[in-house]
Amino acid sequence: MEVRLAKTAGFCFGVKRAVDTVYQQVEECKNEKIYTYGPIIHNEEVVKDLRSKGVEVIETEEELKQLTSGVVIIRSHGVSKHIYNILEDQGLKCVDATCPFVKKIHRIVEKESGDGAHIIIIGDEKHPEVQGIQGWSHTPVTIIKTEEQAVNFKMPENTKICIVSQTTFNYNKFKYLVEIISKKKYNVNVLNTICSATKERQTEAQNVADEVDVMIVIGDKHSSNTQKLFEICRSACADTYYIQTLDDLNMNQLKSVKTVGITAGASTPSNIIEEVQNYVRFNF
Repeated sequence: MEVRLAKTAGFCFGVKRAVDTVYQQVEECKNEKIYTYGPIIHNEEVVKDLRSKGVEVIETEEELKQLTSGVVIIRSHGVSKHIYNILEDQGLKCVDATCPFVKKIHRIVEKESGDGAHIIIIGDEKHPEVQGIQGWSHTPVTIIKTEEQAVNFKMPENTKICIVSQTTFNYNKFKYLVEIISKKKYNVNVLNTICSATKERQTEAQNVADEVDVMIVIGDKHSSNTQKLFEICRSACADTYYIQTLDDLNMNQLKSVKTVGITAGASTPSNIIEEVQNYVRFNF
């Protein structure tokens, strides 16, 4: 059996930076309690390992306000501006592991909204990155994910609008939704803030899926970028499977198959990818 692994599968720069930051704090702050505001990345295996080292996950602002000491690490997805204010008010040490690409969107939204623009975020309103971006705007924000939402979006003519995107959004879908909005009579400024690594990963995954009998996408079920990879791969290869670890792989699905493609989300550790790749390569 031939196994084709996508070159960019696994941790992206921002995720690796965030995870490394937490492990570094574990080593440096042995006498302090360490927290992450939300899971540092969307991967249960990584979060579980950090928890075994004493790192606790804070899920809500209420929990944050109850802390009086400790180190709080901002996850790769970033947070709203007011979270930094809470950290300062509580006198907590803040270590910011927000992905630099997400930070750039925060600055754009803060500036553009400060200049009076209505902000549109192309993305998933439930995703923490989008919620964080929204929290940097001085003006109302509209979040658009679907064609219907783009078609139904209405503002007065010549309204100044700034469009940004969730970094992990599907690039082709972003272009399509922007095209719908741009046809309306607004003063539109479009800033493609999809991470270049995301676009490259999506293109590469599709190319691999086009040429194999079975495609395996590895990543946490809560990972937005992995979900997008799965959608893209499934459109190119009908036999596409979404797994978190090797335990989720149904070996019967690989019998009598000549070529298998593998890709993984930006929050999937390399050891999980290698385990799946090696098992498929040496057992079929």
